[in-house]
Amino acid sequence: QVQVVESGGGLVQAGGSLRLSCTASGSIFNINVMVTWYRQAPGKQRELVARIFGTTGTRYADSVKGRFTISRDNAKNAVDLQMNSLRPEDTAVYYCNAAFPQFGGIWGQGTQVTVSS
Repeated sequence: QVQVVESGGGLVQAGGSLRLSCTASGSIFNINVMVTWYRQAPGKQRELVARIFGTTGTRYADSVKGRFTISRDNAKNAVDLQMNSLRPEDTAVYYCNAAFPQFGGIWGQGTQVTVSS
Protein backbone atom coordinates (compact mmCIF):
# COMPACT_ATOMS: atom_id res chain seq x y z
CA GLN A 1 0.00 0.00 0.00
CA VAL A 2 1.37 3.39 -0.98
CA GLN A 3 1.28 6.18 1.57
CA VAL A 4 2.11 9.82 1.10
CA VAL A 5 3.41 11.75 4.09
CA GLU A 6 4.12 15.47 4.50
CA SER A 7 6.58 16.93 6.97
CA GLY A 8 8.31 20.19 7.76
CA GLY A 9 5.44 22.41 8.81
CA GLY A 10 5.61 24.69 11.80
CA LEU A 11 5.42 28.21 13.12
CA VAL A 12 7.54 30.93 11.55
CA GLN A 13 7.62 34.71 11.58
CA ALA A 14 6.69 36.70 8.51
CA GLY A 15 9.64 36.90 6.16
CA GLY A 16 10.99 33.57 7.30
CA SER A 17 11.38 30.26 5.48
CA LEU A 18 10.20 26.70 5.78
CA ARG A 19 10.90 23.62 3.73
CA LEU A 20 8.13 21.05 3.37
CA SER A 21 8.81 17.53 2.25
CA CYS A 22 6.48 14.99 0.68
CA THR A 23 7.62 11.38 0.75
CA ALA A 24 6.08 8.15 -0.46
CA SER A 25 6.35 4.76 1.14
CA GLY A 26 5.81 1.76 -1.07
CA SER A 27 6.60 3.50 -4.33
CA ILE A 28 9.03 5.85 -5.97
CA PHE A 29 8.61 9.48 -6.95
CA ASN A 30 10.01 9.20 -10.44
CA ILE A 31 9.39 11.59 -13.30
CA ASN A 32 6.16 9.79 -14.17
CA VAL A 33 4.63 10.83 -10.86
CA MET A 34 3.07 14.27 -10.85
CA VAL A 35 3.24 15.77 -7.38
CA THR A 36 1.18 18.74 -6.31
CA TRP A 37 1.23 20.80 -3.15
CA TYR A 38 -2.12 22.27 -2.13
CA ARG A 39 -3.10 24.35 0.86
CA GLN A 40 -6.30 25.06 2.70
CA ALA A 41 -6.78 27.96 5.06
CA PRO A 42 -9.66 28.05 7.55
CA GLY A 43 -12.91 28.88 5.82
CA LYS A 44 -11.36 28.72 2.36
CA GLN A 45 -11.26 26.21 -0.45
CA ARG A 46 -8.23 24.04 -1.04
CA GLU A 47 -5.99 25.66 -3.64
CA LEU A 48 -3.06 24.57 -5.76
CA VAL A 49 0.25 25.95 -4.59
CA ALA A 50 2.85 24.24 -6.76
CA ARG A 51 3.13 21.25 -9.05
CA ILE A 52 6.00 19.30 -10.54
CA PHE A 53 5.67 16.96 -13.51
CA GLY A 54 7.96 15.22 -15.97
CA THR A 55 11.62 16.02 -15.79
CA THR A 56 11.50 19.79 -15.36
CA GLY A 57 7.88 20.87 -15.55
CA THR A 58 6.59 23.10 -12.77
CA ARG A 59 3.57 25.24 -12.12
CA TYR A 60 2.95 27.77 -9.36
CA ALA A 61 0.05 29.77 -8.04
CA ASP A 62 0.50 33.45 -8.82
CA SER A 63 0.52 34.23 -5.10
CA VAL A 64 3.68 32.18 -4.49
CA LYS A 65 5.67 32.75 -7.68
CA GLY A 66 9.17 33.93 -6.90
CA ARG A 67 8.87 32.86 -3.26
CA PHE A 68 8.23 29.11 -3.36
CA THR A 69 10.19 26.45 -5.23
CA ILE A 70 9.13 22.86 -5.81
CA SER A 71 11.78 20.26 -6.55
CA ARG A 72 12.46 16.55 -6.58
CA ASP A 73 14.98 14.99 -4.18
CA ASN A 74 15.62 11.58 -5.66
CA ALA A 75 17.99 10.59 -2.88
CA LYS A 76 15.19 11.03 -0.33
CA ASN A 77 12.44 9.82 -2.67
CA ALA A 78 10.73 13.10 -1.93
CA VAL A 79 9.34 16.25 -3.44
CA ASP A 80 10.18 19.36 -1.46
CA LEU A 81 8.55 22.76 -1.30
CA GLN A 82 10.95 25.51 -0.29
CA MET A 83 8.97 28.46 1.00
CA ASN A 84 10.74 31.79 1.41
CA SER A 85 9.53 35.27 2.33
CA LEU A 86 6.54 33.77 4.08
CA ARG A 87 3.51 35.94 4.74
CA PRO A 88 0.68 35.60 7.24
CA GLU A 89 -1.64 34.80 4.33
CA ASP A 90 0.44 31.67 3.64
CA THR A 91 -0.94 30.20 6.88
CA ALA A 92 -2.78 27.00 6.03
CA VAL A 93 -2.66 23.24 6.15
CA TYR A 94 -0.45 22.12 3.30
CA TYR A 95 -1.28 18.87 1.55
CA CYS A 96 0.67 16.78 -0.91
CA ASN A 97 -1.02 14.86 -3.69
CA ALA A 98 0.94 12.32 -5.69
CA ALA A 99 -0.56 11.06 -8.95
CA PHE A 100 0.88 7.63 -9.63
CA PRO A 101 0.17 6.14 -13.07
CA GLN A 102 -0.64 2.79 -11.49
CA PHE A 103 -2.44 3.96 -8.32
CA GLY A 104 -4.03 7.26 -9.17
CA GLY A 105 -3.90 10.29 -6.89
CA ILE A 106 -3.00 9.75 -3.24
CA TRP A 107 -3.28 12.45 -0.57
CA GLY A 108 -1.17 12.93 2.48
CA GLN A 109 -2.60 13.90 5.85
CA GLY A 110 -1.40 17.49 5.69
CA THR A 111 1.04 19.61 7.67
CA GLN A 112 0.24 22.91 9.38
CA VAL A 113 2.12 26.05 8.41
CA THR A 114 1.55 29.12 10.57
CA VAL A 115 3.12 32.47 9.74
CA SER A 116 2.95 35.10 12.45
CA SER A 117 2.97 38.80 11.69
